[in-house]
Amino acid sequence: MLGGIQKVLSHGGILKNAVLQHIRLVNPVMRPLLFPRYESAAPARIEEHGFESTTIADILKGKGKSADGSWLWCTTDDTVYDAVQSMTQHNVGALVVVKPGEQKSIAGIITERDYLRKIIVQGRSSKSTKVGDIMTEENKLITVTPGTKVLKAMQLMTDNRIRHIPVIDDMEMIGMVSIGDVVRAVVSEHREELDRLNAYIHGGY
Repeated sequence: MLGGIQKVLSHGGILKNAVLQHIRLVNPVMRPLLFPRYESAAPARIEEHGFESTTIADILKGKGKSADGSWLWCTTDDTVYDAVQSMTQHNVGALVVVKPGEQKSIAGIITERDYLRKIIVQGRSSKSTKVGDIMTEENKLITVTPGTKVLKAMQLMTDNRIRHIPVIDDMEMIGMVSIGDVVRAVVSEHREELDRLNAYIHGGY
């Protein structure tokens, strides 16, 4: 999975540059006839709709607050068993952890890895261990904001080898995105950008 993500990060720029290089290689004499608005309209259009325009807010909007994984949490006092049961029920790999009675004040995050490494491997009981005892605490969390670009979020997740990242706005938890959400957004953005550049190259104006 991480290898595929690195290919998206590295090849996206290569694809874009190849298309732009094709434009630059057009005969300078014929270019004004082929692209009468090349100098004025094209740069603005490419800049407005260029790569890296999608943000985390766009992903959350697409997921919706009721979507599985966009707003799932447990408390520090819940048992690990209950947390894992919730992850299984909603088909997600992580839950945001809050303090009891403080739903939007993030205390940490619990993931499948925490369960495997700190419960299964150590032979502890998931029914008697509290989430707060094994979670990744808030001060160690990697987070993003709604305005973070998807490529930046992808880089943070791959660099830190994490698959889920909380979204914080004004010190409050507003959602969570997964590596799958981010990859889908990046692939979609690159496909749309290449379609725009291709349409521009073959356009009839």
